[in-house]
Amino acid sequence: MKQFLWSLVCLLIFPLNTWAISAQMAVVMDLNSGRVLYELNGHEERLIASITKIMTCLITIMYSDLNKTVIVDEDVLKAYGSSVYLEVGEEIKLKDLLYGLMLRSGNDAAVAIANTVAGSTENFVYLMNEYAKTIGMKNTHFVNPHGLDVNGVGNTSTAYDMALLTKVAMQNETFKEIFGTQKYTAKSNLKTYNWEGKNKLFSMYKYTTGGKTGYTEAAHRTLVTTASLDHKDLVIVTLNDGNDFNDHKSLYETYFNKYNAVKVIDKNDFKIDDNYYKNVDFYVKNDYYALVTKEEEKDLKIDIILYKYDNVYDNVKIGEAKIRLKDMVLHTESIYAKNNLNEPVKKTSFWAKLWGWLKW
Repeated sequence: MKQFLWSLVCLLIFPLNTWAISAQMAVVMDLNSGRVLYELNGHEERLIASITKIMTCLITIMYSDLNKTVIVDEDVLKAYGSSVYLEVGEEIKLKDLLYGLMLRSGNDAAVAIANTVAGSTENFVYLMNEYAKTIGMKNTHFVNPHGLDVNGVGNTSTAYDMALLTKVAMQNETFKEIFGTQKYTAKSNLKTYNWEGKNKLFSMYKYTTGGKTGYTEAAHRTLVTTASLDHKDLVIVTLNDGNDFNDHKSLYETYFNKYNAVKVIDKNDFKIDDNYYKNVDFYVKNDYYALVTKEEEKDLKIDIILYKYDNVYDNVKIGEAKIRLKDMVLHTESIYAKNNLNEPVKKTSFWAKLWGWLKW
């Protein structure tokens, strides 16, 4: 009886989650602010398998002409595991290879891409690691462009770092298009490819906008997906998760329900009360929705920072609006000027005003 009462007290003090996920590591992140909404061992490093290819895809978009024709060399014969079955001497557009990389997780495509973009896989991996540092992936190390591991040695990262990478990548429209594609047809000089993606979440959850799967025997199942609902945009990363697609669906349903999208900036109704500038209207180019719980809405604030210029021309950046949740900056939106007089707005300095008074 005492043991039962003690168990009851523990449940009251430390209630169990109403649901549990199978992942060893997981992160749910707001794609717009980078705020982590849920974390399970989010900064613990482990093998990541083919979700590596998110970085491979982004680096290729950044550093190369996607219309370039790739001539497949013998290095693709070294690739094993998942493949799009490229042939030595085959000619295919680099952009087409990116779809094979992301939809079919082609390791041969990754090798061909790396050699084309950087001259070798070693040079390409250098670009991957340097960019990872640039965007703040502090616990990530790449050794190849595909994610295969040998005797437990391969690409390592964390659920947080991979969510951060995906947040950055989704700001690139070309990456966003490829990441969200479910079927793609490509043609080379030898054959026609019809690729269908491996991301089952597209058929399981209608708000899915993208994803990349991964698996090796050492890393187990890894998965990155994105979804959007009513101005709420999330990325979920799970590592070592044998029930990953169901877990992602459950996490999306939980956090879309828990958080509200509050319209903090309306680009069609943006006004600032300012005495410094006359004949100047202010505008922003984008709406912004803050993802917060009902209880957090009262803690949202907008800090307006205006630069003090003597002359203001049309469409010049004139300041910033910082959206804060308590001390956390969720978003920074640029503010622009619209000069209603269509000429420079000249401010009169204090000394000029004083000279005018003395002359009078």
